[in-house]
Amino acid sequence: MKELQELNHYLKKYGGRLLLGLIITIIATVFKLIVPKKIGDIINIIENYINSSKSDLSIVKQELFLSILIILGTALLAGFFTFLMRQTFIVVSRNIEFDLKNEIFKQYERLSLGFYKQHRTGDLMNRISEDVSKVRMYAGPALMYSITNITLLVVTLSYMFYSAPTLTLYAIAPLPFLSVAIYKLSAAIHKRSTIVQQYLSKLTSFTQEGFSGISVIKAYCIEPRIIKGFDVLSESSKDKNIDLAKVQALFFPLMILLIGLSNILVIYIGGKQFINGEIEQLGTIVEFLIYVNMLTWPVAVIGWVTSMVQQAEASQKRINEFLNEKPAIENYVEIETKINGVIEFKNLSFTYSDTNITALKNISFKINPGETLAILGNTGSGKSTILELIGRLYDVNNGQLKINHKNIKDLNISNLRGSIGYVPQDAFLFSDSILNNIKFGKENASNEEVFEAAKKASVHKNIIGFNKGYETILGERGITLSGGQKQRVSIARAIIKDPQILLLDDCLSAVDTETEERILNNIDALLNDKTTIIVSHRISSAKNATKIIVLEEGKIIQQGTHNELIKLKGYYKELYAKQLLEKEN
Repeated sequence: MKELQELNHYLKKYGGRLLLGLIITIIATVFKLIVPKKIGDIINIIENYINSSKSDLSIVKQELFLSILIILGTALLAGFFTFLMRQTFIVVSRNIEFDLKNEIFKQYERLSLGFYKQHRTGDLMNRISEDVSKVRMYAGPALMYSITNITLLVVTLSYMFYSAPTLTLYAIAPLPFLSVAIYKLSAAIHKRSTIVQQYLSKLTSFTQEGFSGISVIKAYCIEPRIIKGFDVLSESSKDKNIDLAKVQALFFPLMILLIGLSNILVIYIGGKQFINGEIEQLGTIVEFLIYVNMLTWPVAVIGWVTSMVQQAEASQKRINEFLNEKPAIENYVEIETKINGVIEFKNLSFTYSDTNITALKNISFKINPGETLAILGNTGSGKSTILELIGRLYDVNNGQLKINHKNIKDLNISNLRGSIGYVPQDAFLFSDSILNNIKFGKENASNEEVFEAAKKASVHKNIIGFNKGYETILGERGITLSGGQKQRVSIARAIIKDPQILLLDDCLSAVDTETEERILNNIDALLNDKTTIIVSHRISSAKNATKIIVLEEGKIIQQGTHNELIKLKGYYKELYAKQLLEKEN
């Protein structure tokens, strides 16, 4: 139960409703207990009438009729209060589920980029869906039945001891054996529940990746291999679920056996006591039989509740792993300041902690507002890492990164990122309309602003050519659009934000050079006083930049303007000659 203590603050939050539920439960239980008592009274009335020749039949009929009315009335009231009890507890559990999902999602949003490189998307999805559902069962049905059954057990056993102490002891004699069995089975359920949830995460991750990469799977014609992999994983998951089900299946047969034994003991011992005169009325035995069978559900449900608690604990443990995860990137400053766009790298080196790869080595450069920096280099030279550090998606290991002449950690992180327009190398679009995808950069933007941004990104004509225009709903990750269209929509999303710093990470690779030139000219006109950094493999993207740097294995090997670099031997001149030749051909 240690892991489930994390839910205590939610239980306190809804403590008033839970207390009301407890009061309603006690009232419902009291009404339920009146029914067996009145049935016992009916048996006693009939017994007295049979044994007494002086009894008035009309009076007996009146007593029987009144008892039946009381039974009907109390049964209806017990049902009504049971309905209120379920409404109270189940609604609380849904509220806790809502709060917990929001807490997990907010935590996911806070966690740093490195976290997502170490965890699979399917596993994250499973923890916010399946695991939270297991926890809800603990906060709702398990809690409700626990309170209901404890109340019923306490009230019922108290009355039974008051009526016939010896018979009560015989009736509950099998319960200690039941407790021991539950203790043993619970440990096995907890262990197997944890394994089941782990395999469910693996299965979810495999399925999610299979759906996301379906185009690659079909292109390589590896459907049989993927199906086989899914079969193996689902078979293992099935086996683990069966192992859990085998243990859970022992509960109810065991309950029925022990309750049946209690009934036999009540009939046998109660009958002997009635014959010996230790129990004066036959109705008492009938009452006890009903009470024992009323206790069948509370005792039987112990196994179900225990199973729910064990599964919830296993799920909450997996949830706590993420809730207790500390974000690698923290905001140290609450005060927001205007970002002017001055960016300076000073002797900066950076190593990725997850792979231990040193991406940047002793990098130094400075860029001012109104200037454009172009970064070129081979794949893996550290170009994208520079942009990620400026957005503070990672923290600097060694050296300094200054923005506004301040250490980047001395800036409010939301303020910093709000001043940056970032177009990543792999353009990501959401499964929404094109209009809303562009508005993602500025939520309250007017349609005219969206159209203008799309025009600047040279994608407006493509969009209005679709049947539904800007209301066209995109597939997952923007699959409806071509690579070039996705890149240009992403650029429009960044432009509409009107950022002080614009970061373009090789986001024009899928468009032709003519369109590229047009887009860059439009961006230059918009961002005269802004800071722009362009990562590219094309000279055409870099030639008009204020400054150009060339990276190789994380080091700056060349820097200067286009005119300066084409006069120097090295990477830039060779790339220029190669691309010029390709263009001529």
